[in-house]
Amino acid sequence: MATKMRRVEYFYATVKDQPGEAYLFLQQLADLGINLLAFTAVPVGPYSTQLSIFPEDSRNLRDLARHAGLKIEGPHHAILVQGDDEVGALADVHKRIYQAGVNIYASTGVATGMKTYGYLLYVRPEAFDRAAQVLGI
Repeated sequence: MATKMRRVEYFYATVKDQPGEAYLFLQQLADLGINLLAFTAVPVGPYSTQLSIFPEDSRNLRDLARHAGLKIEGPHHAILVQGDDEVGALADVHKRIYQAGVNIYASTGVATGMKTYGYLLYVRPEAFDRAAQVLGI
């Protein structure tokens, strides 16, 4: 698999930090037929969690979420990188962005165990187009 990079949109919802909240949210999305490219959950204070969803089709998510009464914030922009898992793969992506003078303020990634990986990059909105340009997307 060649390295594939693309712009993605993400949305988030803030929920109480208690058992079942992520499940209930994800089940609502599944019931609506929303396919996700990625999902993250991070604490935002002592009693809340931010659930970030990266839908395959942002427009579809917005329309269905509005009709279903789901409270989501967004869209926000990120970069999704997918490719062959090899030594230095992430370093090359970071090098290109660094050379463009752009700061990556957050990222998350995972190797699939099948010699591929997925990686999400977050850059500030004012630098997003420059980062995307240097990555050729």
